[in-house]
Amino acid sequence: MVGRVPPHNLEAETATLGAVLLDSSALTRVIDFIRADDFYRQSNRIIFDAIVRLWDRNESIDLITLTNELTAAGELERAGGAAYISSLTTEVPTSANVEYYAQIVQQSSLRRNLIRLAAELTERGYDESTPTRRVLEDAEQRIFDLTETNQTHSFLPARDVVKRTVAAIEKLYHNQDDYTGIPTGFPDLDNMTSGFQDSEFIVIGARPSVGKTALALTMAANMSIQQQIPVGFFTLEMSDMALMQRLVAAEAKIGSQTIRTGMLRPSDFASLTSAAGRIYEAPLWISDTPGMRLLDLRAQARRMVSQHGVRIIFVDYITLITSENVDLPRHEQIAEVSRSLKALARELNVPVVALSQVTRDTEGKRPLLSNIRESGSIEQDADVVVFLHRERNVERDTTETMNVVETEVIVAKQRNGPVGTIRLAFVPKFAKFEILAHDSVYGE
Repeated sequence: MVGRVPPHNLEAETATLGAVLLDSSALTRVIDFIRADDFYRQSNRIIFDAIVRLWDRNESIDLITLTNELTAAGELERAGGAAYISSLTTEVPTSANVEYYAQIVQQSSLRRNLIRLAAELTERGYDESTPTRRVLEDAEQRIFDLTETNQTHSFLPARDVVKRTVAAIEKLYHNQDDYTGIPTGFPDLDNMTSGFQDSEFIVIGARPSVGKTALALTMAANMSIQQQIPVGFFTLEMSDMALMQRLVAAEAKIGSQTIRTGMLRPSDFASLTSAAGRIYEAPLWISDTPGMRLLDLRAQARRMVSQHGVRIIFVDYITLITSENVDLPRHEQIAEVSRSLKALARELNVPVVALSQVTRDTEGKRPLLSNIRESGSIEQDADVVVFLHRERNVERDTTETMNVVETEVIVAKQRNGPVGTIRLAFVPKFAKFEILAHDSVYGE
């Protein structure tokens, strides 16, 4: 690195400034994605900053007003003097290509920022006082920030948006079996939600032993095994082996107790091998770190999406995630976790499905949004909240000797769709949910 000049393009910088001085309206075409810090030469940064101040005050932008602005701020000499400012308009014949010039400036700035970040990370790598995990998390976050900074956003006329919208509606009309989101494998639930949507934070809540993990695992299996959709599953409550035993039992339709005790019949091995083969080929990634820190979960989720194309993430369950600020009260820690999972869903543009306990006073009653345990922030942050409910006598009698247990799946909140109740069949023997034979009942 010693003796090497950082990436820059002075011709593009002067052309950008010259184009704006020739036509002040050109600034509105580049102000969304270029800033004063993007210029390599200090004098050009000072000039662009002065131009933006004039524009912000709705004053005209030309050689005279710019020179006066720099003189009043005592920056004329640092900006190169009046002669340099006058020369800017001679460097470019027209403002028509100002976006092209500004993009060159932005790309050079991005490369310089990458070089600067690499140097800082190298320095932090030698600093053993900072935990390695935190260094990795900061590195990933700052790389993502640079990537996001490089994205240009602008407004569009309604005619452009409506064309795309009508085309999407026509596509749905011709493919009426498709959902706009990721199907869960339960048609009644998918018809209500149109599948789990990208960037949404979805919460599944229930009392212990009602079937939160079973429902999440059944959905993950439907997505990854049946539909070949890449799925990430964070299991903080049980080990990956225990989770896989449940998945194999459900997929092979062999009793969970039979697998746990090893009391298999010779005929079971064919089903077991076939199920294991399907799971082996499924794009399913499992993380079983107990007491996982929020920092580590975000880092692993980013890698799942960037390296393996994961399209949906399950977290079992939210209150077992360890906050970085352990000195905060418990409800504030959970609020931080909830906000972070919502932000993660938006950042990665994938649905994040988190399981949550509900309070003890819901025993024998249908849960309400206010019954989500630990923090009210979860119900505020969630885009969709789904509760599982069974009558008390059914819960008491639920054993693996029962064939099917009818369970209510209550969509209690949905920002962009209806709420209501459907019914699914829970099969205790296989610890999985299936479609109920009779019609579901909907209600607002």
